[in-house]
Amino acid sequence: MSYGLYIGSNLTADGIAYLAGYGDEPSSHWLEICPRAAHAAGTKVTVGVTPEADMPGRLIEIPQASETARNIRVSYSYFRGVPAPLTNGGLNEYGVAVRDIWSTSRAELIAMTPKEQTGPNYSDLARFVLEQARTAREGVELIGRLIEEYGYSTYGGNSHIIADSREAWVVIEFAGGKKLWVAERLGSDSIRASRPGYIGVVPEKPTETFLFPAHFFDTAIEQGWYEPGGGSFDVNRIYGDGKGPWAGASWIEAEMRRRAARPEKISLEDIFWAISTERLTGDTAGYGQVVPLTDPRHTELRMMWHAPIGPVTAPLLPVFMGQDDVPLSYGPHRYLTFGESHRFLDRRKELGDKDSVSIIPQGAESARSAVQSFKRLMHLVFQKPEPLFAEISGHWRLVEQRTNAALTKTVAAAGLLLDGGQGDLARHILTAFSCNRLEEALHDCEALAEAAYVRLRAQDALNMTTKPLAMQQIW
Repeated sequence: MSYGLYIGSNLTADGIAYLAGYGDEPSSHWLEICPRAAHAAGTKVTVGVTPEADMPGRLIEIPQASETARNIRVSYSYFRGVPAPLTNGGLNEYGVAVRDIWSTSRAELIAMTPKEQTGPNYSDLARFVLEQARTAREGVELIGRLIEEYGYSTYGGNSHIIADSREAWVVIEFAGGKKLWVAERLGSDSIRASRPGYIGVVPEKPTETFLFPAHFFDTAIEQGWYEPGGGSFDVNRIYGDGKGPWAGASWIEAEMRRRAARPEKISLEDIFWAISTERLTGDTAGYGQVVPLTDPRHTELRMMWHAPIGPVTAPLLPVFMGQDDVPLSYGPHRYLTFGESHRFLDRRKELGDKDSVSIIPQGAESARSAVQSFKRLMHLVFQKPEPLFAEISGHWRLVEQRTNAALTKTVAAAGLLLDGGQGDLARHILTAFSCNRLEEALHDCEALAEAAYVRLRAQDALNMTTKPLAMQQIW
């Protein structure tokens, strides 16, 4: 289902806008930095969903952009038959960030969706924004253009938040095969939580705040869902689930507005809290991201804070656009990767069954898995939150604070090297800082998990039932 949170720049202590959130998928997740790439004329890319998807469709090929931007993103291996690898978003070299969040369409739209639907799916759209958009507005227009030209492959409705340093947009894509979408602009005084994504009342014609296709009102009129002159056109009521903001989104928006009203406004720690609080984040959160929406003088200095699982029991640590790579432990592994349960790290059956060999490189699988290790720690904490939650959460928040305190000098040093044309040295410094923090956190995680396991075992507190224990969440 996923969760996205946008905080406008006027409401933060540092005057920076932020886009934060996580994705809700049970399959494997991994962090990757995708380099800028040039593509030959005529290159195609496959988009859409297969006949095996929950809402079936047909894959098609569409033209690839001649050049795709460098970006940082989290990928994952499965969601309801949608072809992998998938992404909910991340950050690109132009400073455009995107988050994907479920947003159900009304039942009639879902029912009328063609059985052979075609066009980009939710992950395709997020990826194209990362690869092509230079501003948030460009990202919205790109989604609208792709849907108009190729259609949209849905699993029941979806949304995205697309943001840059100046503004953000909530974009909702509807089921039904009608090429319906709508976007709302958020500004420097905005706070918006999406879970699911929602948009309320829109004007009769597109404006600088609201965008939608020419047939947006006409379709609702044709279906008998709206009468001309019948009052406000509430998108959520007419095309969505009619519930407006859900309880969790309303709660976190109100809490962040309360914090924004303080003299000190919203701090980075407040934003970390908003996606790590046990009231919102648990096992379903596959990872965590916080993106400071800045415009540094060198694109290499753009960065996002990343947690390998939901940050309720994991730290958010910096990953830079300019770093060379990420540790193997934070990359793809066989743990929870779809299809790996019938594959081997062995080629003896390859001639008879090409799908018998693992898609994960043996060298990568030889490294530790950050996701697996942090998941272990999470489920130890959830079995005995008192006292483990306060201890573990407190440790990671301290790690984040110390990392942030050291970040300023590292970024300043890398910036001076970039000013002087020493890009290789700058990238080395950024890579070392990020990778060392990520690996150090993994060492801490393993030590903390081993200690917690020993305590629970000695106290006969290991949950051996088939009913998992968890923290109390709003959603």
